Amino acid sequence: MHSYGIRVATRDDLGEARAVMLDALYRDFGTGYVPRWHEDVIDVEGFYLGPDRHVLLVAYDEEDGAVVGTGALDSRGPRHPQWLADRYPDGETAQLRRVYVRPEHRRRGLAGRMVAELLDFARQDGRYRSVYLHTYRHSPGALDLWRTLGKELWEEDDGVVHFEIPLS
Repeated sequence: MHSYGIRVATRDDLGEARAVMLDALYRDFGTGYVPRWHEDVIDVEGFYLGPDRHVLLVAYDEEDGAVVGTGALDSRGPRHPQWLADRYPDGETAQLRRVYVRPEHRRRGLAGRMVAELLDFARQDGRYRSVYLHTYRHSPGALDLWRTLGKELWEEDDGVVHFEIPLS
């Protein structure tokens, strides 16, 4: 039985965190790396370690220290469609991103634990008025998790599902 920890990522974690993210993009989503959608995956440090209102968490195996999951939050709202961008503006919206767990470590509560810590981070910031995320319908376990935590807003024809998560 594995024992896991969760911590705020450091520069030392970035290579393994990026590998978890890229694996999910290729394996789970089938999109691979698309620069206009995934620039934060390449510049993890610039997007999540630099800005004070952003954070990247890593879940790690306490036995060997390997990073087995990621979860991030930033202050950028969605870009499109316009009605969604207007509803969740930059600076006022905490967007959950890159909540991924390696397949062999799933179903152990890691994603839920990371999300709880990300929501605490957003609450402590005090300037966010809403929490937004999007996921893919075919992402393993994603819809079940997000439906327990928030409200489904809209599903696009291509299977992208948008959610709002309460801050309280």
